[in-house]
Amino acid sequence: MNELKHDPQAPAGADRANDLGYAPMDKVHAEFDELLQRAATVQAAAEWPPLLREIDAHLHQHFEAEDRWMRETDFPPRDCHIDEHAAVLKSSGEVLALAEQGNVNPAPSFVAELARWFPGHADYLDSALAAWMCKRTFGGKPVVLHRKKGDGASAA
Repeated sequence: MNELKHDPQAPAGADRANDLGYAPMDKVHAEFDELLQRAATVQAAAEWPPLLREIDAHLHQHFEAEDRWMRETDFPPRDCHIDEHAAVLKSSGEVLALAEQGNVNPAPSFVAELARWFPGHADYLDSALAAWMCKRTFGGKPVVLHRKKGDGASAA
């Protein structure tokens, strides 16, 4: 009998509802989600500039990694994906520059827009890249199983 083995580099399983099955990408996405959650709790204007610097630095690192994967592996639909990253980085830089000049008014709506934009970006563009990277690395598309969390009620 042929025994199947789990590749030690492959992710053990989905920890978050939006994991895509490519561990390096899932890790970066989890970090981004954490930054967005922190931004939702900002209460004072003075909190925005340092958080926006963190978000901007994260976005540069996040997008540079994905852009590199796409270029190094000749990912076919990379141009649209890379262009979308560039547009987000442009906006992030503009909002950060304003905040560093003392104008944090655009910050909450920028972060809200990032939170609205990101799930669709991940579902359509990043999921295709994750599948591509897994196929190249492991020989097949990722299989991501998500457990549905119960509402807390027990069956009688």
